[in-house]
Amino acid sequence: MTASGYTLFETAIGHCGVAWGEHGLVHVQLPEGSPQRTRARLLRYFRGTPEAAPTPEVRRAIDDMVRLLAGDRTDLSGIEVDLREVPEFHRRVYEVARTIPPGATLTYGDIAARLGAPGSARAVGQALGRNPVPIVVPCHRVLAAGGKMGGFSANGGTDTKHRMLVIEGAQDDAPTLF
Repeated sequence: MTASGYTLFETAIGHCGVAWGEHGLVHVQLPEGSPQRTRARLLRYFRGTPEAAPTPEVRRAIDDMVRLLAGDRTDLSGIEVDLREVPEFHRRVYEVARTIPPGATLTYGDIAARLGAPGSARAVGQALGRNPVPIVVPCHRVLAAGGKMGGFSANGGTDTKHRMLVIEGAQDDAPTLF
């Protein structure tokens, strides 16, 4: 995937990054502990891409992500993402995940069932683990069977996932039992 620009932005969970192309967002980078590490991680995927001022559409997407991560129930389903290079099954998983509103969750099995592919919960989890646009495709809203946290491939792992769910009101602030 190629990008025409990227930028970093500050959120309640740390500095995130976003890369975009002519057909929408191609990558959202969750915080890596510092702006420098977030930038370095983003540039692993988009070496040579210039840091740039976001387009008006990208600026709106950033503002919406910032609001969501500040606790506002902002709907991100209208943000344009470019998933042309993503495998079809993954795109279908992401389409279902994008229907989960802030404050709600589904399980990997729920998504598999909605895809008409019961028994493919593990494949759903693998697709979500490769999600190029977390926050916009809210993979953090997908839990394991029985409401267990499951995995999360971002820096901080399930602690980051839990923190995002608490911000959205989908879970209380009590420690999560795994």
